[in-house]
Amino acid sequence: MSDDDRAGLDRRSFLGLTGVSAAALVLGTGTSASAAPGGEGRVPGDPFGLGVASGDPEPDGVVLWTRLAPEPLAGDGHGGMPLRPVTVEYEVAEDERFRRVVRRGRALASAELAHSVHPEVRGLRPGREYFYRFRAGGYLSPAGRTRTAPAPHQRGGTLSLALASCQAWYHGHFTAYRHLAADDPDLVFFLGDYIYEYAINAGNLWRQGVSVGPVHDAETQTLEQYRLRYALFKSDPHLRAAHARAPWIVTWDDHEVQNNYADAHSQYGISPEDFERRRAVAYRAYYENLPLRRTSLPSGPDMRLYRRTPWGTLADFHVLDTRQYRDNVPSDTTAGGEHTDPRRSILGEAQEGWLLDGLRRSRATWNVLAQQVVMAQIDRDTGPGRTFSMDQWDGFTASRDRVLGAVQREGVDNLVVFTGDIHRHVAAELKADFADPSSRTIGTELVTGSIGSDGDGAPTDGYAGLWLSNPHVRFYDGRRGYVHCRLDATRLTSEFKVVDYIERDDAAAVSTVARFVTEAGNPGLREA
Repeated sequence: MSDDDRAGLDRRSFLGLTGVSAAALVLGTGTSASAAPGGEGRVPGDPFGLGVASGDPEPDGVVLWTRLAPEPLAGDGHGGMPLRPVTVEYEVAEDERFRRVVRRGRALASAELAHSVHPEVRGLRPGREYFYRFRAGGYLSPAGRTRTAPAPHQRGGTLSLALASCQAWYHGHFTAYRHLAADDPDLVFFLGDYIYEYAINAGNLWRQGVSVGPVHDAETQTLEQYRLRYALFKSDPHLRAAHARAPWIVTWDDHEVQNNYADAHSQYGISPEDFERRRAVAYRAYYENLPLRRTSLPSGPDMRLYRRTPWGTLADFHVLDTRQYRDNVPSDTTAGGEHTDPRRSILGEAQEGWLLDGLRRSRATWNVLAQQVVMAQIDRDTGPGRTFSMDQWDGFTASRDRVLGAVQREGVDNLVVFTGDIHRHVAAELKADFADPSSRTIGTELVTGSIGSDGDGAPTDGYAGLWLSNPHVRFYDGRRGYVHCRLDATRLTSEFKVVDYIERDDAAAVSTVARFVTEAGNPGLREA
């Protein structure tokens, strides 16, 4: 949709459509006692069934999250809460017994934002571990653990982080999160497809030992349906435990709205105007259910999700949104087709400029792009021809060339790309010229397999030959799992973790199926 078209669908129209008042957008993010006037204390039952979370750490604070829902799977999407505001208290401590509380505050949980709160806690010390919890209606939440980022000029240190993506609840248990939490990461990156919009029924319910009512047998289209879908996915205890274990930095892909959408374009024939209305409620539910700052408050069909998290001098994490601003998918998937048009962008002009400026200004040892779809060129024709997926960066070659060109031009020595989307583990090298395998390696891409999407999976499946026929792809595994990384000033060590099954129960053990080292100043992958 053009800027002129979008201007006709102004913010007030969308706020009226989705039922959000300006007051709710402000009060729903209350961060102190003064931000929560008029809230009541009574709730129908224990409201913390969806758990607690934190995210987007900065040197002096983090954002906390919870959503009150004594009946999380209530069909109306309100979680069993009355349609009135409730005051939620929170406290942050230096110890897990809360004997040294350093911050207290209140936030207003409004019905208009599904009784979610996103208090932004300030005044904490950099590079420190903290514990937090909430109170509402006489009930005390589980405690969560979080941490702040290092001071801006702090050197050295080691960062433990995990990558996760693609969690189709109906395809299996989130066993991988149990092991991810046990790895005790400092930070978790979620790279898209937190929920799936598809109807859940006997045909795709592979997770054994569960059942769902008819209210779930519908594609998510309304705000109430999106809210209910988040509640269903958060019913997995391992997901809640992983949120409570470490701060998360999140971004979305397509299934938070609809499969393979591009900006205001649906592949299912929905008009741009109607699709933006759907996008408005989907974005609102996304904000309601994840630990995001007020800078990500949705405004109708728009939501600013790209942002930057510095981690001392060790790393700059550039979080991208490759869905909301991308050009529509071209129909020609062959070499030299429409996807090579220099005007096309997967990021949009503003975000692309923001990223290139951030890469130019960065003085961090590592520059990391946390994003959704595969950046490396992947020729999907194992014969003499060349065919590409238009949903990935291959559909936007000029956009990729501009980013990788800036990496080379600005002397960004240590580029790492974190990716999700494809439900498989892949490790690849980013080349100066993908057509020439001997060309310079300018970065490393780590693609995490899914947490739950596509069921059990297998080490080698029907796509393995396709991916491994590209010489810059160094590893492939089709099982469920996550990637655990350790980052310091000299190296990035990445471990690809898998569980053998997820469909029948959540008792599967975890194993490390590949380990790579990427040395600072020497981009690429070395088996370790």
